Amino acid sequence: MNHLKRFIHTRSASVWGAFLLLAIFFFFVYPLIKLFILSFQGKEGLTLSLYWNMLASARVQKGILNTIGIVTFSTVLSVLVGVFEAWLLAYTDIRGKPFLRALFLVPFVIPSYITSLAWSRMMGESGFLSQILPDFITVPTIYGWWGIVWVMGICNAPLAFMFCLSAIRKIPRELEWAARCSGCGPWETFFSVTLPQALPGIAGGTLTVVLAGLDNFGIPAFLGANKGVNVLSTLIYQEVMGFGPSAFGRAACLSVILGVLALLCSFVLWRTLGKNESLESMVPDMRPRAFLGHMRRKVEFFVWGFVVITSLMPLVSMLAVSFIKAYGLRFTPDNVTLKNFYLLFENQKAVMSLFNSFKLSLFTGFVALVIGSAAAYVRIRRPGYISRFIEAAFTLPYVLPGTVFALSMIITWIEPIPGWRPGIYGTAALLGVAYVVRFSALQLRATASALQQLDRSVEEAAATSGAGRSSRWISIIIPLAATGLFSGFFMTTAHALTELTVSSILGSVGSETIGMVVLNFEQSGNITASCAFSVLALLLMGVFLIPGAILHRKNSTRGE
Repeated sequence: MNHLKRFIHTRSASVWGAFLLLAIFFFFVYPLIKLFILSFQGKEGLTLSLYWNMLASARVQKGILNTIGIVTFSTVLSVLVGVFEAWLLAYTDIRGKPFLRALFLVPFVIPSYITSLAWSRMMGESGFLSQILPDFITVPTIYGWWGIVWVMGICNAPLAFMFCLSAIRKIPRELEWAARCSGCGPWETFFSVTLPQALPGIAGGTLTVVLAGLDNFGIPAFLGANKGVNVLSTLIYQEVMGFGPSAFGRAACLSVILGVLALLCSFVLWRTLGKNESLESMVPDMRPRAFLGHMRRKVEFFVWGFVVITSLMPLVSMLAVSFIKAYGLRFTPDNVTLKNFYLLFENQKAVMSLFNSFKLSLFTGFVALVIGSAAAYVRIRRPGYISRFIEAAFTLPYVLPGTVFALSMIITWIEPIPGWRPGIYGTAALLGVAYVVRFSALQLRATASALQQLDRSVEEAAATSGAGRSSRWISIIIPLAATGLFSGFFMTTAHALTELTVSSILGSVGSETIGMVVLNFEQSGNITASCAFSVLALLLMGVFLIPGAILHRKNSTRGE
């Protein structure tokens, strides 16, 4: 009888395992396969004609060149800024490092479309700087090609900063001492020892910045649309919104081109980080190595000035505009009003978008908490080909550009299976599915990090004592890994709350989100409303992001 029960239990577990793998394939991988196949479909069957037609278009050629150029120049800017900031915090004795580190991360934490909106309020026509500076000083416009490069570079610099800071702090100082004792000067030591040792971190940060640049939709949409500057992500959006007989096919071609670029970068990044395991195993050295002496105050003044200009002033400008009666008026007591905020609550779409985004973000957070944590457990506790497939399936929708992923969801959920039309296209239900699929990778990473710090022997002892799988989760795993679990929950929820790229393609009337309403306000010229609504969005985002950041910091500290 015991053998029969064990056999039935094993067969039941196998059936459930196969069903779960099939579900993961259907939700996470199948849409991308359908998108890829669609890009080759024509009236005569599978063909390359769509690719030839798209690549022969001057508009697409310009979009590809814009994408390559903007991503290249913004990446160079991001890496230069990120490496310099990381070196300052890791090597020098400047004061206020915890505050500087937090301020360095501000452009990355805030959604890029809100950051671009803030910069346009500071440096746009009738912007904040043009009002406070003398008339003979011309403020350069932030709109256009170089404006996109600048804002994207500033937004993505924290990615390079985080990678480089970790790498630089783990360089053994004994290697630098040996070089100095051998007669090398400061610059020779830097180029012969410090830079080569930090190169894996710099390379990882550079590739991550390239991925973020390829994925970005908000900055080109806000700063390039009026100037006719298009990149691949905005071209995909325009094709989908334009409809037409072959709109999805053309968008699929552009998506495959953009997706292949992103996947190549992801593969190189994975290989780069894989070779960096020895560096990551070292304990970070938090003590300063370079003492600035009499130059310290000048360096601090420069760094704080740069942070104030790039991180705080754009937000202050946006906040100021949100209180102005009409855009273009000077910020004086007579022109200040709270009416912009009151009017938002009289706008049905704005109110509905708050409700939709809040509901979708909580739904995404809770579902991702369950499936992302389960996937992380399998990846850490049951390593193998199946667990690697699960991790890759969860990661793929996140590393692909949002426009590519959104189009794959449209193509799939119009008719997931031949003959079955669930009718969720254009509804909040499809947004919920898309958010869960795209952001579950964040929960997987947070939970995996927490489980790596949890000794397996604790679970084995509980299993030996007769505790079942659910009992072990409730009594051991959740209490001990709670910091990582809920850190992932808050991060996932915050990302879903202010998401724009996927929403702008999948959303429709009745399913508007915060990002969509901000974009609509901006495109319609209602600038004060877009600023006021962005301020509300940041406040709501802070409700989820601040607890998540605190929990993430505790989890990281415990792991060191």
